[in-house]
Amino acid sequence: MRNQVQKALKNILSGQDNSLNIRNIKYLPRWAIFLIDIVLVAVSTTFTAVILFNLTSSSYIFLDMIEKATLILAINISYFYIFKTYAGIIRYSSNIDALKLLLATISSFFTLLIINYITFFIVGRKIFLVGGLIINLWISFSLLFLFRLAVKQVYEYFKTIQKNEDLIRAVILGADENAISIAGALDIEHPRRFKIVGFLTKEDHNKNIRLLDKPVIRHKKKVYKEVKSVNADAVIFSESNFSAEEKYRIVENCLENGVSVYNAPIVSTWGVDKPIAQKVKSLQIEDLLDREPIKLDVQNKIDQLTGKTILVTGGAGSIGREIVRQVAEYNPKKLIILDQAETPLHNVQLEIEAKFPDLAYKCIICDVGNNRRLDLMFQNNKIDVIYHAAAYKHVPLMEENPHEAIFVNIRGTKNLADLALKYGAGHFVMISTDKAVNPSNVMGASKRAAEMYVQSLYHSQKMKGVETTKFITTRFGNVLGSNGSVVPLFKKQIEKGGPVTITHPGIIRYFMTIPEACQLVLEAGAMGKGGEIFVFDMGEPVKIMDLAIKMIKLAGYEPNKHIKIKITGLRPGEKLYEELLNDECKTLPTHHKKIMIGQDVVRDYEAINEKINKVIKSANKLKSDKVVAKLKDLIPEFISNNSSFQKLDKVLENKNPENLHQ
Repeated sequence: MRNQVQKALKNILSGQDNSLNIRNIKYLPRWAIFLIDIVLVAVSTTFTAVILFNLTSSSYIFLDMIEKATLILAINISYFYIFKTYAGIIRYSSNIDALKLLLATISSFFTLLIINYITFFIVGRKIFLVGGLIINLWISFSLLFLFRLAVKQVYEYFKTIQKNEDLIRAVILGADENAISIAGALDIEHPRRFKIVGFLTKEDHNKNIRLLDKPVIRHKKKVYKEVKSVNADAVIFSESNFSAEEKYRIVENCLENGVSVYNAPIVSTWGVDKPIAQKVKSLQIEDLLDREPIKLDVQNKIDQLTGKTILVTGGAGSIGREIVRQVAEYNPKKLIILDQAETPLHNVQLEIEAKFPDLAYKCIICDVGNNRRLDLMFQNNKIDVIYHAAAYKHVPLMEENPHEAIFVNIRGTKNLADLALKYGAGHFVMISTDKAVNPSNVMGASKRAAEMYVQSLYHSQKMKGVETTKFITTRFGNVLGSNGSVVPLFKKQIEKGGPVTITHPGIIRYFMTIPEACQLVLEAGAMGKGGEIFVFDMGEPVKIMDLAIKMIKLAGYEPNKHIKIKITGLRPGEKLYEELLNDECKTLPTHHKKIMIGQDVVRDYEAINEKINKVIKSANKLKSDKVVAKLKDLIPEFISNNSSFQKLDKVLENKNPENLHQ
């Protein structure tokens, strides 16, 4: 501390630096503040004595100056210690610190007042007259308070004029308590990153209203104009009550006019792990694609999950892991998490131990293609509900390794479905994909085959009139932030300086957040009666080119200037757009507006089972063309796109042209 001060003074005196880098002085130690306060009380006592020197009545006898000072200092020191007036960091002094000073000095006044009368009656002498004690109270409090105020202002002054400080001039979008807290916190943060110059609100108010001595401006449609009117370069979102459409419009308006956009979390969630300025981050694309919160029927999931044994396959993946989190909230009797990925499953185990210490759970390393291992698991556990999220999902990889897609996506689903039926599981919820609709790649076709199997299996059991497992399929598109999805890929590419790679400028996809998708999976699983394919409302489709451009702008760069966008061409099996329903399928509404029932044509179980067994048998021979040909025979609408397997479509068309258009 002393060395830092000496170094700063030396720089000033030597002319090396004309500005005192006062911010490098962390804070005054408590003992220093305590001593300064004692000196200020001594000064106030002296001032009081000087003021009263010629004003005091000669009819009273007073203690001498040393006795007065000793008594006043002793009393004040006691109350400084009681109220810990020296404990705070002065540059962050607040109303609470002022209140502590006031309480300490008032307490000292009343104590001295009592002692004043005691000394008068015992020894016939006084400290001061009552008016003198009041003057001493006023002077001592004023000096103590002004000392703190002066230190705070000096610190702020040097912080403001510090050389090479390039602050982002920003306005806070909002004028509520959260916005005020954010602005106040960013103003005192060190090192500073933002200079808050105003607040924007959509509420009507007096034009002259100010918060923290900053103007409050009503924003309309052209937000960037209000931002520019106060010479600001950025907007910080503080309100959470914007609809997705409002937020999207504001961000679009700002980005198109060179205004940066940042997002600040609710102050109550900040914690102390990072400086406040670091918690204000560039707005993420997920913030714009989020939709209204989902309102769910909690009771039906309580009935299905609480006190039950739940199996989640693929529990270490993006979707499976979120299902695990959400299921754990419903206090299941036991939660079984199955995955073949060792390290991700270990990470899930650590998370459960930290967040759900009382949960009965078991992590199992297993490939869903291993039927004997699965059978042993079902023997040892009376499983009530199965969420089947285990799958290979990357289109280009499965196009190159079709037999692996068969082993996991088809054989794995068949194994689990057969065992669920054998051991009397109540519900089997399969996670499918929009790529299963009119598939153009092996991955999508393998998921469609799995859908066909579980649906036909359920209906075959119902036709026998027996109580059976309720087989339910949920189908949705891309989820934001899932392993290997486009948004994390773009983020990494932008962080590296580009280029951002897009396969085709016209490609379009549906998006949904992981928590939202998993909430709907649980809801569909609870409402399902068996045999349904539930289709989720994915909102408006997003053009991937627009997504890339917005992500680049949100990161503070100019597309094709700072970050290049590179078109790489469609990958094997990739389509320009995905569908949630095929031409034959119609939808029925449910009690939840975001969940529909797709009425697919139900296939004959015996025929489906026979063809699937042939597909699996062919996959065991590891002959890619033969296994894909069998898959195309099972799924006539499977037409390969931009793939080496397109040649098989021509062969099949020559053999039976009608098959391709059923």
